[in-house]
Amino acid sequence: MNSKNAIEFYRSLGKLFYAFAATDNCVRPEEFKALETIINEEWLSLSDEAKYILETFKQLQSSEETDLNICFESFVDFKKAHIELFNINMNSKILKTATAITTSFSGQNKSELILLAKLDLELKKEI
Repeated sequence: MNSKNAIEFYRSLGKLFYAFAATDNCVRPEEFKALETIINEEWLSLSDEAKYILETFKQLQSSEETDLNICFESFVDFKKAHIELFNINMNSKILKTATAITTSFSGQNKSELILLAKLDLELKKEI
């Protein structure tokens, strides 16, 4: 993966993970901390560009007009355009991260479970 694609890939993940954290219209400190921990422990070992996940997440968090559906669909569009970047291991890591975010504060709510199911279905396409 070239540097430009890597940055775009990790930014799309930042959007996706923001959509999970903000599903209940509030990003809790526990959700951000869970994301930060998993990025540091698992994603940065793959690539230094993984820092763009947190950077993008923070940018979206500071914006008052972020649409969660647009964030999710942006990730889906990126995946469709770059299917070669997604394999079973990567998809598993993405789901694990999204799950860590949704379970970090008071368990999973219905909206988060629905979004996780949507993500799981999307990641299973074209493998």
